Amino acid sequence: MRRLPIYFLIDVSESMAGEPIQQVQDGMRSIVQELRTDPYALETAFISVIVFAGKAKSLSPLTELYKFYPPTFPIGGGTSLGAALNYLMDDMDKTLVKTTLDKKGDWKPIIFLFTDGTPTDDPTSAFARWNQNYKRSANIVAISIGDNVNTQLLGQVSDNVLRLNTTDEASFKAFFKWVTASIKATSVSVTDMGDDSVQLAPTTGINLEKVDTSKPCLVDENFAVLLGKCSNTKKTYLVKYAKRIAGIEGLEELGIKGIDYKLVGAYPVDEETYNSLSEGKSNRNINTMSLRGVPTCPCCGNQLGVVVCECGNIMCSDGNTSSCPWCGMEGSLGEIAEGGMNITRGRG
Repeated sequence: MRRLPIYFLIDVSESMAGEPIQQVQDGMRSIVQELRTDPYALETAFISVIVFAGKAKSLSPLTELYKFYPPTFPIGGGTSLGAALNYLMDDMDKTLVKTTLDKKGDWKPIIFLFTDGTPTDDPTSAFARWNQNYKRSANIVAISIGDNVNTQLLGQVSDNVLRLNTTDEASFKAFFKWVTASIKATSVSVTDMGDDSVQLAPTTGINLEKVDTSKPCLVDENFAVLLGKCSNTKKTYLVKYAKRIAGIEGLEELGIKGIDYKLVGAYPVDEETYNSLSEGKSNRNINTMSLRGVPTCPCCGNQLGVVVCECGNIMCSDGNTSSCPWCGMEGSLGEIAEGGMNITRGRG
């Protein structure tokens, strides 16, 4: 049997924390459930899931559809697209069956790349390796989740770059139905016609558009994420803020606007997994004056989920004397001086 390898190369950087990663989790489940009802897909499709943040990791090796179960998606720090692409190529070298004089190998694999941010590494050498050795024998479908992706950059490795313009629950569901329909159409094509070029389903009625990668794109970071640690449980969590542009109090009549970041939520993460997917500590800062809203701690319920220790790290507090879970310093809470203070933000 000739396999149709389908790779999901999924960005699990900090900005995906919360609803986006849950939507991907649910979407992968719906893809598998739907594909298992399709005889063409059952006959040919093999699925692999590779995730990447600061580092890349396989969550599921290439597995026959009826044996495949969607994994649980972790979160890490960074968006190392070059590392992800190199990991994918190494995996393809080890896993795919090549055509020989004696037998035909796997069909041309499809790679669905999902990302919501700009690379935090330099993907130049990985792109060159892909274009020289893999591009003709594989199909990458690159999906920008939201508008914070350099689509021109993705156009260097893919002729199919699309943008999911809205990321609410309904849009994600429609998007994953489109992915499922595209896999089904390709399965029919390889089975009935022997054509292994990717067959993308129509995007009519979906907030999904094909991007002209020859045109310049404006890349603007939409989220700021902080790494915190619970004072009681010592467990780690992420606090996510969304950028917003709004009028400045007292200057509304002049039409002058400013940028700040509004609280989205706080989410516990497994520290060991997070660190295994992260590439060092971020060197980027954000001023506390730019942050709007304080969450409760998602690990213990303390009312103050963003308290800044003198060591510069984030912890939670019940409002009384606290001991920093990062450095061990004990003290009582005070107010940040006028002008705020710069604190380390995640790599994105």
